[in-house]
Amino acid sequence: MFNRGLYAITDAHLLPPKDLIEKCEAALQGGCTALQYRNKHAQAKQKETECAELSSLCRHFGTTFIVNDNPELAKKSRADGVHLGQTDSPISSAREFLGNQYIIGATCHSDLNYASKAVQQGADYLAFGRFFKSKTKPNAPLAKLSTLQSASEKFAQPLVAIGGISLENACKVIRAGADNIAVCDALFAAQNIKQQAAQFASLFIQ
Repeated sequence: MFNRGLYAITDAHLLPPKDLIEKCEAALQGGCTALQYRNKHAQAKQKETECAELSSLCRHFGTTFIVNDNPELAKKSRADGVHLGQTDSPISSAREFLGNQYIIGATCHSDLNYASKAVQQGADYLAFGRFFKSKTKPNAPLAKLSTLQSASEKFAQPLVAIGGISLENACKVIRAGADNIAVCDALFAAQNIKQQAAQFASLFIQ
């Protein structure tokens, strides 16, 4: 697994192909503990190329590399794991395909029952949210901080908070029990990505 801290998620609008590697490297230099490649619309060849490059980059920095939605791409690119939404491949199928050496994360929104099922099927970490207004997932159901608190008491697996997290509100989800904060817009839209990542990372050592 990855350490507590900043979990960076790529976005195709903020990170066009020409900027992807450079900006992700800046986030890694700033101290993010995990990086997830998320691109819903690129062609397969582009995804394979970008994932291979990011996988190599993350290994260089000792940062966990996760691929969104696609166990096959995760395995092909030598990623550390895959993150699965509730409408993606079943967690149990991904675990059977990938084996135990890969990390599997599960999107739980605000559903503790789903989180329990995800753990039973082999999920290594649980993602809850969105907790705040989100540009990346504006229509995702809103989760309460109390749900995160309940999850921290119920599950041994690391908890990732996602959705509209910024430097101004991140401490709220950390105090509620988040081991990691998943950030996209508030990181990659920053003028100085390395510095922004370092500021997020510093929230976990205060």
